[in-house]
Amino acid sequence: MSYAITLTTQDGQQLNFACETGQSIQDAAEAAGFFLPASCNAGSCGSCLGRCISGEYHLGNYTPSLLPANHKEQGDVLFCRTYPDSDLQLTTFYSAAQIHSSQQVARIAEIAKLELIAERTVLLVLQLLPDPEQGFAFEFEPGQFVELEVPELQLKRAYSIANTPNWNGRLDFLIRLQPHGQFSSYLQQNAKVGQQLWVEGPSGTFGMQKTGLNPRCFVAGGTGVAPFLSILQRMAESGEDYPVHLFLGVNNEREVFYQKELAALKERLPRLQVEICVWQPSDNWTGFSGTPADALTAYLAKTEILPDVFLCGPPLLIEAARQAALAAGVNSAQIVCESF
Repeated sequence: MSYAITLTTQDGQQLNFACETGQSIQDAAEAAGFFLPASCNAGSCGSCLGRCISGEYHLGNYTPSLLPANHKEQGDVLFCRTYPDSDLQLTTFYSAAQIHSSQQVARIAEIAKLELIAERTVLLVLQLLPDPEQGFAFEFEPGQFVELEVPELQLKRAYSIANTPNWNGRLDFLIRLQPHGQFSSYLQQNAKVGQQLWVEGPSGTFGMQKTGLNPRCFVAGGTGVAPFLSILQRMAESGEDYPVHLFLGVNNEREVFYQKELAALKERLPRLQVEICVWQPSDNWTGFSGTPADALTAYLAKTEILPDVFLCGPPLLIEAARQAALAAGVNSAQIVCESF
């Protein structure tokens, strides 16, 4: 049986396609020539988050933390895990410009810099090789991620881009070294300047949602600050004057990083406030002691205007911060999450 699917983007564009019984919305869209933002196609990354306005459907297996507890009432779905049981009316949280008409082709890049910038955190800078059609350019929206692949090791991982689009082909990544992690082991033991990687993407819709004039709170766990750095740099380039409060959390002072870069951003964005949150500080630490969720709770208790809240980090932090925002009265539509 075939069902009629109508997908309306954030900017009001409509896509119409058919979806067969047992076929996911994501696969049906691709079969019709609409390549929606996606990455894992397994319900584990949240890139394909959308909403069902009308119709019946069921969800396949997915990571529970990616959808709110009341997702059935709101109609929140993951397109890669959504199977229609009737005709469906769906909406996206991104614009039509983020939907491609063909599968994206991976680009080749060379490692230009690999530097340990804090305990267990490295800065990886890639230089794209010129593409016959695009040259060095690589188009993406601040907040998006790409998949980095080491072909000879059959190793692929997704990381958010920490800089903004440019004509030089430079891509910055902040990567936390995980014990026994395959990509972490590659970076520590095998990676060298000049080696080549494949870059596939961009993907994801984090940070691209249209918001009003509300203040913005960015809550980041460690290297979860990467997409916020991209967003903040774009705000500075565009001359945006929103009040922004960034809460950056680390476990201890040895993990604090990017202080000079954040200070430079504050000079370009006068209404940007940065609060470093250390979970297990030493006696010498004079900043905030606790998690970014704790700092967000304290901020929301004294602010007069409820902000739009953007969250990026480990699932436990995301859920704690999301609950803190909801408890303070922030509407769920004003909370945008990206977990890793």
